[in-house]
Amino acid sequence: MRLGRILTAMVTPMNDNLEVDYQEARRLAKYLAEHGSDGIVVAGTTGESPTLSGEEKLELFKVVKEAVGKNVIVFAGIGSNSTAASVALARKAVDTGVDGLMAVVPYYNKPSQEGMYQHFRTIAEATPLPLMLYNVPGRTSANLLPETVLRLSEIPNIVALKEAVGVMDQVSELKRILPEDFEVYSGDDSLTLPMLALGCSGIISVASHVIGDEMKKMTDAWFAGDTKTALQWHLNLMPVFKGIFITANPVPIKYLVNTLGLKAGKVRLPLVDATPEEERFLTELLQKIKEN
Repeated sequence: MRLGRILTAMVTPMNDNLEVDYQEARRLAKYLAEHGSDGIVVAGTTGESPTLSGEEKLELFKVVKEAVGKNVIVFAGIGSNSTAASVALARKAVDTGVDGLMAVVPYYNKPSQEGMYQHFRTIAEATPLPLMLYNVPGRTSANLLPETVLRLSEIPNIVALKEAVGVMDQVSELKRILPEDFEVYSGDDSLTLPMLALGCSGIISVASHVIGDEMKKMTDAWFAGDTKTALQWHLNLMPVFKGIFITANPVPIKYLVNTLGLKAGKVRLPLVDATPEEERFLTELLQKIKEN
């Protein structure tokens, strides 16, 4: 199953009362589809998954898939640190029309490698949908090791991994031992090109909300064999890749999406909005990229 090169981890638009704005979610999804995104991940960390209810997530899955149709793949973020809760949400997500599921390594309870294996296997066996694993030790305090991913790759509908470990040796080991058709995606915008060089498939991106067209030029150049142009794009875009994490994600990217005239709204507590100084930094950051 080929998932594309750039999948955007979409923010969840909120209205002034911090209720999910489903109409703006449709609008944003269509915008992303028109600006470089081959796919969209809904209700991931960037989508403020910890503060979304199950009902809100299911409605988001439905409206985003309806908005983009068959041309853009939609993955539903159903993972949590409860296997039973993840399975229950995964089963309900099937009826929303999404193309696949994404589940993060269980956070806070720090499972063993065997615990992670059993967690993901149980989720995968609960539905026929393709499942993408998500490894982000900086948020979960647990690292899904390559040997465990290899075991999981033997389960037919576990098809991909979003890898945000940030260690190229681990990525190299993944690519060394995994089947060629098992797709590995960067979970960090700044590591997109380095991970492409290691044979990975693309990026689950935050930055693509605002520089999706430019990122598409970078990945297109790489896959066309024009490594010099791809590198130049990487270097040009690096300030945005790093700058959008000046404070907790998705605070900066929501602010920038708002500046584009798309109504992403604000963030729910315990996150708080960007400070005036952070807003000035982010505005100047994006202006410099767009002027070059």
